Amino acid sequence: METGLLFIVSGPSGTGKSTLCKDLMKLIPDIHFSVSYTTRLPRKDERPGEAYHFVSRETFTAMIDKGEFAEWAEIYGHLYGTPRPVIEQTLRKGKDLLFDIDGQGSRQLKKNYPRAITIFLIPPSLEELAKRLQKRETDSSAVIRERVTKACAEIAQAPDYAYIIINDIYAQALQALHSIVLAEKHRGERMKKYLTIFGKPR
Repeated sequence: METGLLFIVSGPSGTGKSTLCKDLMKLIPDIHFSVSYTTRLPRKDERPGEAYHFVSRETFTAMIDKGEFAEWAEIYGHLYGTPRPVIEQTLRKGKDLLFDIDGQGSRQLKKNYPRAITIFLIPPSLEELAKRLQKRETDSSAVIRERVTKACAEIAQAPDYAYIIINDIYAQALQALHSIVLAEKHRGERMKKYLTIFGKPR
């Protein structure tokens, strides 16, 4: 039985991962978004169960102890993780999963799911990244400086990913992400099942 595909979108904070993933799902409605658990508080535009499942640190650490996460990491003092049962159930149904996670989580998922397709998102420049972080109005100047510094180390890992997208002109970045997902879904090995109407595939 054919399983679904696992798409991982990573990149420094402020590069537009969440917005791109949200708009990709409008273009490909049958792709499922993996909702992570986190111990941080919701931002003003976030609803529980959509962007994240917001839980206490005690609840999160209990889930770690039970081995419920396929990946988890601590980022800027907050815990983030992806529940393993949701991944397994979705992939077994042949449905595709989309992840918006950091580099640590990406590496853990890739180790557990080697066929995962990894996509790294970068800003056009560090100066532009700082502007975008300031525009969000969710972090202090000190936190923004820390995020920009960390972005340099994260971008150094970009060559490890299968694809790299520069989010400069948003429409082009979305088109690139859309194209990657469509291309992977239409690989010959995955399309063989549709050839049966023309005779038995070789």
